[in-house]
Amino acid sequence: MKWGWMFLGVFLSLGSLSYGEKGLEIPEYDGKDRVHTLTAKNYKSIMKMYDVMVIYYHKNVDGNRGAKKQLQIEEMSLELAAQVLDELEDEDIGFGLVDEKKASAVAKKLGLDEVESIYIFADNEIIEYDGELAADTIVEFLYDVIEDPVEIIDNDRELKGFYNMDDVIRLVGYFKSDRSPHFIEYDDAAEEFHPFVKFYATFDPKIAKKLKLKINEVDFYEPFMDEPVTIPGKPYIESELIAYIEQHDRPTLRKLEPYSMYEIWEDDIDGEHIVAFAEEDDPDGFEFLEILKEVARDNTDNPNLMLFHPPLTCSVVAGKLKKDTNMYHHKVCCLSFMMAVCIDSNAF
Repeated sequence: MKWGWMFLGVFLSLGSLSYGEKGLEIPEYDGKDRVHTLTAKNYKSIMKMYDVMVIYYHKNVDGNRGAKKQLQIEEMSLELAAQVLDELEDEDIGFGLVDEKKASAVAKKLGLDEVESIYIFADNEIIEYDGELAADTIVEFLYDVIEDPVEIIDNDRELKGFYNMDDVIRLVGYFKSDRSPHFIEYDDAAEEFHPFVKFYATFDPKIAKKLKLKINEVDFYEPFMDEPVTIPGKPYIESELIAYIEQHDRPTLRKLEPYSMYEIWEDDIDGEHIVAFAEEDDPDGFEFLEILKEVARDNTDNPNLMLFHPPLTCSVVAGKLKKDTNMYHHKVCCLSFMMAVCIDSNAF
């Protein structure tokens, strides 16, 4: 589904929860410097030290006290993330800073083209991180990055877990084995979208029967939809799967996560941004969310409607959007249950 002239964002508030309250505890900073300052002389040797490299491409802050202080705060978030990930045994994850002015040659060599962005180099892939610059969010995102791009469903417990992931885009396929050429094509396609799109597979005919899958067949699950869509044209090659996902990766209703909260503002949209909120653990909020799901299901083929919701309160979202200069020229409407309050960005 492609973006239309209207954008409706549905934000799900989880009671008093805010970002970072998912069970991951960030310790106090231990004082050890782990974040590297990358230069033309050292960036190659430093990047060779790690399996995964996280690079923050930032503005030059010379002569600007406020910007310098902000960069120090951002660097501390990276230091804390690096401290947590320093304990990983299987993966070495490094962090680095690239100054847009002092290290412009490095940025050019690495293909960094958007200042104030985080780029993750892993398995010969470059992943652009569109979430908030917070230690807990970055760590959780990197945990996903280092996971295998395809999760295998071997039993009923894992199948139940798959069905519980109804708030994200998912694909699931049935293949003979992990050595099947058709699975290899599927796995290669998964690497292109990892970790943003969830790929699952099973080699068990009993699990496949419960999923109503035929051999070498792949189903595409749009978030919050009752039934999947079988991707036509099996058996597939990698490029066919990639093309299909790219045509269908903007679902009618999607849950926004801390690691993708800025992604929605990056597409070209000629119109207003409308942000709606539903508090899931409140009876009225739950009912409102169910109504939104019903609207999404009834309008899944409508190119002029897209619904979003993340775990944020209206005031928190307003604060986040206030920091995003791209939002200064838009009006943001916050819908809470059936009430609407419009926040004019000019008021920021």
